[in-house]
Amino acid sequence: MIGGSKEEYRLIKSEQKYAGNVLNLRVDDVRFPNDAIFKREVIEHEGAVGVVPLCKDGQVMLVKQYRHPINDFLLEIPAGLFDEGELPIECAIRELKEETGGISNNVMKLAEFYTTPGYSNEKFYLYLALDVEETEPSPEDDEFIEIKKINLDDALDLMVGGKIEDAKTIIGLCLASRYLAEIKNRESK
Repeated sequence: MIGGSKEEYRLIKSEQKYAGNVLNLRVDDVRFPNDAIFKREVIEHEGAVGVVPLCKDGQVMLVKQYRHPINDFLLEIPAGLFDEGELPIECAIRELKEETGGISNNVMKLAEFYTTPGYSNEKFYLYLALDVEETEPSPEDDEFIEIKKINLDDALDLMVGGKIEDAKTIIGLCLASRYLAEIKNRESK
């Protein structure tokens, strides 16, 4: 049997194993359409936001920061977690300002997606900020960030060359590039 309806997948038991500041971990017993029961480890996450900042000079602002789980530095778009009661677009504008000092009056949603639905419910909201003006960043105490400004095409080349490995950044750069190409195409008609 392939697929089925979601009603055919029934939660039998759920046990919380860990409750943290950023995520929770639970283990669920789920009855599948064939009546077999399988365990599923689920990371509960409140979601996050990222923003592709394009400056007036056509360059994208990326941040280079250390990521402990992979023990390495990544080149990424500015991103972060929600403050209590914060809307995704408000979070995007705040993270842009905090991490890069960037300010934009032209912020639009590009997409929303689940980051790793095989084991997490984290939903990611992705925005594009156009005509970003640069001011002084104000990162949080645990953020040691280096800002890198780069031409969008060069950033796409870094992505294709394996130098940008962060999924939200790859998705953001691709969607921003597509959006700009569509605008250019409309203007040329």
